[in-house]
Amino acid sequence: MSRDSVFASGKQGICQDLRDPKYGLHNVGTMSTLTLRPQDAVECRACGVHCDKVVYPSACIERSCPFAYAYEEHGHTFMGCMQKVFEVEIDLEMLRAAEVRRAGFGAVKAMRNPLPMCMAEIEPCYEARTGELGCVNPEFNELPAGSPTFRVFARLS
Repeated sequence: MSRDSVFASGKQGICQDLRDPKYGLHNVGTMSTLTLRPQDAVECRACGVHCDKVVYPSACIERSCPFAYAYEEHGHTFMGCMQKVFEVEIDLEMLRAAEVRRAGFGAVKAMRNPLPMCMAEIEPCYEARTGELGCVNPEFNELPAGSPTFRVFARLS
C-alpha cells in the first residue's frame, strides 16, 4: 500500500487530507448563488452569517393551527405539522413545561416556507460575521412574492 492510497482515515482509497497539493483542495466552501426568488428559500448561505427561517411550534397550539396534529405513543403525546413546515415531532408535555419558563420552548428550523399563520422569524447563526454593508441578500427577509407587503386604497371621485 502506497502513501497515495492511505490518508488520514487510515483506509485505502479514501482521501481526507485537505492539504495535499497533489489532490487539490477538498471540502472548500464556496459562496452559494442567489436564487431568483430568495423569499422562497428557508436558508441563506450567501455570506458567512448563515441565516435560517425558524418557526415556533408553541404558537401553532396557541393559534389553534388547523395543520397541527397530535398523537399518543409510549405514554407520551407528540405534536407536529401536517404541512411539514417543521419536520420534528415534539413531546407536548415537554413543550408545555418549557413554555412555563421565561425563555419558552423556542424555535425550530423551518424545512419549507412557513405558512401565513405560522409565527416565523429569520435567525442569523453567526452575526459577528456581518460585513460593513450588512446583509448581502436582503430579499431573503422579505415576504414571499404574491403576499403583498402593503395595501392600496383608492379614492374614486
